Amino acid sequence: MPFIEKIAPNDVLPQRADVVVIGAGIAGIMTALELAERGLSVVVVEKGEVAAEQSSRNWGWCRQMGRDPREIPLILESLALWRGMNERVNAETGFRTCGIAYVADDEKEMAKHEAWLKNSAVPHGIESRLITSDQVAQLLPGSTVKWAGALYTPSDARAEPFIAVPAMARALQKLGGKIFTSCAARGLETSAGHVSAVVTERGTIACDSVVLAGGYWSRRFLHNMGVSFPQLGVLGSVMRTAPLDGGFTTSFSAGKFTARKRLDGGYTVTHNFVSVADIVPDSFRLLMDFLPVFMLDWRGLRLRLGKRFIEEAKLARRWSMDEVSPFEQVRILDPEPAQWILDEATAAIKSTFPAFQNMQIAEKWGGVIDATPDAVPVISPITQKPGLFMASGFSGHGFGLGPGAGKLMAQIVTGEKPCVDPHPFRFSRFSDGSRPRPTTGL
Repeated sequence: MPFIEKIAPNDVLPQRADVVVIGAGIAGIMTALELAERGLSVVVVEKGEVAAEQSSRNWGWCRQMGRDPREIPLILESLALWRGMNERVNAETGFRTCGIAYVADDEKEMAKHEAWLKNSAVPHGIESRLITSDQVAQLLPGSTVKWAGALYTPSDARAEPFIAVPAMARALQKLGGKIFTSCAARGLETSAGHVSAVVTERGTIACDSVVLAGGYWSRRFLHNMGVSFPQLGVLGSVMRTAPLDGGFTTSFSAGKFTARKRLDGGYTVTHNFVSVADIVPDSFRLLMDFLPVFMLDWRGLRLRLGKRFIEEAKLARRWSMDEVSPFEQVRILDPEPAQWILDEATAAIKSTFPAFQNMQIAEKWGGVIDATPDAVPVISPITQKPGLFMASGFSGHGFGLGPGAGKLMAQIVTGEKPCVDPHPFRFSRFSDGSRPRPTTGL
């Protein structure tokens, strides 16, 4: 499990709040912070620790580049918020504008980048641009490879997940928001058809609204309430080096690896192309929903049947409010990384950059990315359950999108004019005949 700064939780569970947020990842914490800044009483309940799952296990990229066009307005809003985040929370989040480059091996790959630039970047005013092989060499000095070129966005950025979300959580507490860790939500109570309370393992909190920001666990929580949410997990495998002078600060992906400079002087390194999709019982239940995703990205997914299938099968899909829930049985989902993926990335970066030949791996970790069929999040009311809202299914994009997602979710809860069009993020797209599909805008 990667290191993460822990926060001191609040002590006494309140009897009532305006809004209860389930889940203390970046989406849940930023939603709660936005609501608290509006003067609402907010309680966050978390089965484990703040940001202990994917919100602390991601790459730390805050990028516009390569986005699905449906996400672009939200990432523009989010980056504007990220730029002022240190001042807003009065703490270091590690946010730095560093630029990101998608390096291309050949002209075919450059053509794909050019298509995204034309179809997605230019219409939204994103300053991405194509750069030449010589310009890549200047941006990423010391490489043994001569690349065809790259798609480069100098205004893209990075932040440090392991300190950023805890800093946001502490800012929430200073505003009067309450956070309870090791406090799983078991379910909801309703009154006259409207959500009226959250039942936790430590007691019941009456409320007017509930925001479900449970990441990978959102599908299971909703299923217990009779609501279907198509969501599967993908294992990401990541590592970090000890402090190292790699010669570049631009974050980039190339071939079989990605790298970004860290605030501590090391690099976060992972594979650029390959992830593991563990086969679980839901893989069969949701086969037709996710088949288009697999067909689009089949080369980058490695299906695996192993102990994860048994672990998932043992977890209850239905339980009562007086029973121990699955969320108490698995406080923190802490999967082992796929070592062969990290080995491949290590060999690739060492052969490409001699400066990494003697790199020391300080830490390795795995994280489960919660994915939707179109790889776009849900930030929306759940109309089947009035008073219930959801911010989940970020499909590996949640860290960068987190501040904007929190703002949009808070606006939807309070009935304000939304900062971006919420229609692409509606929950109903999975049941209204829209047949959502992934796209990169290429």
